[in-house]
Formats: sequence, structure tokens, C-alpha cells
Amino acid sequence: MARVSNAAIAVQDVSFQWAADAPVLQRCSLAVQPGEFCMLLGNNGSGKSTLLKLLGGLLTPQDGVIHIEKPIGYVFQNPDHQLVMPTVGADVAFGLVSENLTLPQVRSRVLEALDAVSLVHLARRPIYALSGGQKQRVAIAGAIARNCRVLLLDEPTALLDPDSQLELTAQVRSLVKQRNLTALWVTHRLVELEYCDRAFLLRNGTVVAQGNPDSVRRQLEHGE
Repeated sequence: MARVSNAAIAVQDVSFQWAADAPVLQRCSLAVQPGEFCMLLGNNGSGKSTLLKLLGGLLTPQDGVIHIEKPIGYVFQNPDHQLVMPTVGADVAFGLVSENLTLPQVRSRVLEALDAVSLVHLARRPIYALSGGQKQRVAIAGAIARNCRVLLLDEPTALLDPDSQLELTAQVRSLVKQRNLTALWVTHRLVELEYCDRAFLLRNGTVVAQGNPDSVRRQLEHGE
């Protein structure tokens, strides 16, 4: 696997299984370089979400090595699973509690993060009053406020309408490039590949193709 030593995300020969006869990942390897926006594709059951949970520390690999630059921001498929405060601004601020910041510092970080996702005007809005796309942007703002260097996004457009899907994809790419972040985005929507730098195709728990998004798209479409 190329350039592992400098990678922001590196997975080397990682294996994971829920039961002895049910492997989910089998000697899986990939690397994402700093500043890259990469996508991870595969059919249902290929191990995409499991790999992302391993990267996010939500699961522990049973074999192999994972390196990931910290801090990490994790965006779930359903934003309602991670937004816990009543308003937009309060939710973004919630992740800063452990940093012992002054109130002016918290306000500054929150406003900067909301500005990055174009939600400053909704800082006082109740979470329940947001659209699905807005909720995902709040989750991303929370990661930006914590100065996360790596974003892990598990099918973040799954519950959005088609227009909102592409809008969110384009905005995350823009954030990655403008703020020199690194992102790994799990998806099964081929149209989203147009926005990434590189792509990985996962099949039966192993990366079987990687590189140019168009090449990976063809392999997925034709089952090569």
C-alpha cells in the first residue's frame, strides 16, 4: 500500500468478524493522504460501515493496524443519532465542553464553524425545525468547531432528497479543500463520485479496486 507513513488514514491488513464463521473485513488495506476527499463504495454487506466504525474507534480490529490523524469528526447516516442539544448553536458548542474554554472562545468557535457550513443565521433555531440536510451540516459544524483534522462520513446523504444530496457532497468537498481537512465518505451513490479525489471499492470485506473515481465506478457497475 503506497505512502502509508504519511497518510492521514491508514488501514493495514485489518480483519474483523462478529462470529467465527462470519468475517466482515478480511485483510483490508487502504490509505488516504492529508487533504484528500475519498469515497468508499461497495454493495450492502461489503463492510463499509464496519470499517468506518473501526476508524472512528467505535469498534476494535481483531487483526491488523489502523492509524488515523486526530481529532476525528464522525458523521452518522441519521443526524438525529448525534444531535443532542435543543438548538443549533448549543449543539455545536456541546462538543467543546471538555476543552475548558471561556465563553467568548466558545462563541467564536461556534460561529466560525457555523459560518463554514453556511448556518450562522440558524444558530438559535431548534434542531427539530431543521431539514435533514441542515442537520447533517450541524453535525459537520460540530466537528469543525472541535478542530477535527479528519472527517468520517457514513452515508450522510442517505436520508436526503436528491438536490440536498449533491449540495451536501459539494459543500463537504469545499470544506476539505479550503480547510485542508481529510475525509473518507461512505456511499453507494455513483453520482457522488464526481466530487471525490479517489475512491475505494470494498467487496466481501476487502478493497478490490482503488484510484480514479471513473475507474472504480466502472468496476462497480460491471462487477469486475
